[in-house]
Amino acid sequence: MSVQERRVRQKTLLRQEILDAARDILVREGYEGLSMRKVAERIDYSPTAIYLHFKDRDDLVFCVCEQLMAGLVKELQQVSERHADPLVALEKGLRRYVEFGLKHPQHYQATFGIPHGHDPTKDARYQAPGTMGMQAFGFLPRLVGECVKRKKLAKVDPHKASCALWAAIHGITSLLIVMPNFQWGDRDEVIDQLITMLVDGLRA
Repeated sequence: MSVQERRVRQKTLLRQEILDAARDILVREGYEGLSMRKVAERIDYSPTAIYLHFKDRDDLVFCVCEQLMAGLVKELQQVSERHADPLVALEKGLRRYVEFGLKHPQHYQATFGIPHGHDPTKDARYQAPGTMGMQAFGFLPRLVGECVKRKKLAKVDPHKASCALWAAIHGITSLLIVMPNFQWGDRDEVIDQLITMLVDGLRA
C-alpha cells in the first residue's frame, strides 16, 4: 500500500469514527447534546480534525442520516431487482424497511427519532433529488405507480399513497424500537398484518 493510499484509508476510517461517535451522542443526548467538541473528546482528536471532515454540526447530522439511507437504498434496490411483480416488490420492500430499521436501531433513531434543532423540510439538502433519503423514498411512488399502471392497485395518487405508506411503516418501526417490551405478541405477525392491511387498502 502506497503512502497516498494509506492516507486515504486513514482519512476514511477517521470520518467513519466521527460519524459513529456523533450517532451515539445523538441517540444518548439528543441534538442539543451534540457538539463538535464532544465528538472530538469521544474519539480523542482535536475539534479541528472534525471540521476538516464536516462543516458544522448540522452537516454532521445530515451525513449520519445519509449513511443510514444509503444502506436502505441498497436493500430496497435488491428487493426491486429480485421481484418482477411490482406489487410483490412493494410488499417485500415495506417488510425490508422495517427489518432494516430494527437491525440498525441506533442509526434509525438518530435519523428519524431525534429532534435535529431545525426543520429538515426547510433544509434543501434533505429533499435534494440525489440524496439517499429521497432515493429511498422514491422506491415507493415508483412501485405504487407501476402497480396502478398494471391495475394491481386502484387509481391512487402515487405520491400521496406513498406518503401514507411511509408514515405507517415508519410508525411500526419506531414503536418496535422504542417499546420493545410492549405486549406485541408475535412481532412478525403484527408487521405482516400491517403491511397486508396497507396494501389491501390500495387494491383495485
